[in-house]
Amino acid sequence: MPLEKLKKAKKVAIGTKQVLKAAENKETVLIFVAQDADAKVVEPLSTYCNEHGVQIVSIDSRIQLGKACGIDVVAAAAAILKD
Repeated sequence: MPLEKLKKAKKVAIGTKQVLKAAENKETVLIFVAQDADAKVVEPLSTYCNEHGVQIVSIDSRIQLGKACGIDVVAAAAAILKD
């Protein structure tokens, strides 16, 4: 399951702004986006990934994504970063 990879990752970016910045800097290995996130929030990230052929893994909820990141709040996006 992809979330298991996120839980075990040494370096992660959490939040759409941090994930987008990491993607633009070519630092991401895998990007996760919550399906229940507000479209306006994740649209810039989705657009960038579609234009540059970056794979996005869709996760059911922001709650699941936040828990997988080890935080006590919801997360709209997260990414595993290169070591």
